[in-house]
Amino acid sequence: MANLGWILKQLQGEQSRTQKGLDLLDEAIAAFEKLVGAARGGRRGPTRRKLSAAARRRISRAQKARWAKSRQQKKAAP
Repeated sequence: MANLGWILKQLQGEQSRTQKGLDLLDEAIAAFEKLVGAARGGRRGPTRRKLSAAARRRISRAQKARWAKSRQQKKAAP
C-alpha cells in the first residue's frame, strides 16, 4: 500500500506541474492575441480585399450581361 501513496503523490505533483504549464501557455496565447488584434486594428477575421473601380465596373458589366442573357432565354422558352 505504501507504493500507492507514493504513486498518488507523484501524480499530484505531475498535475501541479502540468497546470502551471497550462497557465503559462494561456498567458502566452493572450499576449499573442493582443499583438494580432493590434496589427489588424482590433478587427477579428480575415481582411477584405479592395477592388479598383475598373474591376468593379467589369464585374458589374459581366453580371448585367448574364442577367440579360438569362432574360432572353426566358423570353425564347415559351
